[in-house]
Amino acid sequence: MSNSESSGATLSRRALLGVAAAGVVAATSTPMFGASPALLKGRGKFRSLKLVNNRTGERINTAYWVEGHYIPEALEAFYHLLRDWRQEEVVRIDTKTIDILAAVYNLVDTSEPLEIVSGYRSPKTNAMLRSRSRGVARNSYHTRGKAVDLTLKSRSVSQMARAALSLRAGGVGRYTRSKFVHVDSGPIRDWGR
Repeated sequence: MSNSESSGATLSRRALLGVAAAGVVAATSTPMFGASPALLKGRGKFRSLKLVNNRTGERINTAYWVEGHYIPEALEAFYHLLRDWRQEEVVRIDTKTIDILAAVYNLVDTSEPLEIVSGYRSPKTNAMLRSRSRGVARNSYHTRGKAVDLTLKSRSVSQMARAALSLRAGGVGRYTRSKFVHVDSGPIRDWGR
């Protein structure tokens, strides 16, 4: 096979993966996972995630990474779901943050979607929330597309936080009274009870 034929085969394979991922975005089947700590190290054949934005009701259940490549169409769907819905502002979400969500989801072993309490926050939204609560950081990772607050009906804050902490992949905050866990792709640290 010549170099041009080999290159064409690679492009065709990537195009097929993109089409397959786009088809999975609309699917409602149960997601499949590899070992979650390996997700953060780049091993495994594919990664998928099931989310619902509990502010907008929007849902997604898709593979977003196949054989070492992120699927742009799937990432765009995540960016939209995790947008600042107050300002209708969409930004790129750090792929490490998405990988952390997928790994936590795998570790808590549930079929229900992760419920998103907060994804990206524009500086305007963050300032408004900060004026209402001492728990909102001035330079929040949410404003950088590197943090997500999440909850599950079937798992406690403690269970979700333990799963996130076991990854040693970023920040983990427990907000037990508000019933959610904060995860981010910043430095490894944790807070809350």
